[in-house]
Amino acid sequence: MNTTSVTSLVEPKVGCIAGAMEIIGNKWTALILRDLMSGSKRFCELEKTVGNINPRTLSQRLDDLETHGIITKQTFAEVPPRIEYTLTSKGHDLLPILKQMAAWGNKYSEV
Repeated sequence: MNTTSVTSLVEPKVGCIAGAMEIIGNKWTALILRDLMSGSKRFCELEKTVGNINPRTLSQRLDDLETHGIITKQTFAEVPPRIEYTLTSKGHDLLPILKQMAAWGNKYSEV
């Protein structure tokens, strides 16, 4: 079987996996998405639930996800200002991928 036919078994056109990895392939991103699947979260909530993530890294990942249309950022005019992050429908479409990652991790994880 040549490389082209193997690739077509996995992705409809070359570059699909690379495009998805550009969005979800960074460290911490899948965990941020996991935690947003249950609903809107504030920055401080994500800091606690994601784990030992540097606040600057969390901010960068959230900005990247917003740029790609995976999450929305809503600012409330309060004192102090409140910001909540929510998955878009495009973000919710990642749920099956996260479930498959979790299933694979459950099957092969040594933890």
